[in-house]
Amino acid sequence: MKPTHIEVVNNILAVSWDDGHESYFDFETLRRACPCAACKGETNVLSHAAPVPQRYAPDSFEMTSWQYVGGYAIQPRWKDGHASGIYSFQFLRDLCNCDECARRRSSHGARR
Repeated sequence: MKPTHIEVVNNILAVSWDDGHESYFDFETLRRACPCAACKGETNVLSHAAPVPQRYAPDSFEMTSWQYVGGYAIQPRWKDGHASGIYSFQFLRDLCNCDECARRRSSHGARR
């Protein structure tokens, strides 16, 4: 699944999907869910690097821009300078917290 349109409206990232669904993500939710190694940690074959403790400020929740990464993700840039998170389209769709997506996840036993 891929977005057909992505737009920032005030402090919301609005995504229209190719299956007709629409998702709305407030900036704070997106930033706190940042999937980068610094925010979530990183595991490889030899070790696990724990995430860096995050200290958020009001600027942490202000998106200044975003860009597509390949044909599979977006990368937001935050006013506090953080810009290493790559949010795959699947990750974004799984992050959607609307009633329809929550029902779909619970009926499929999906994890967030």
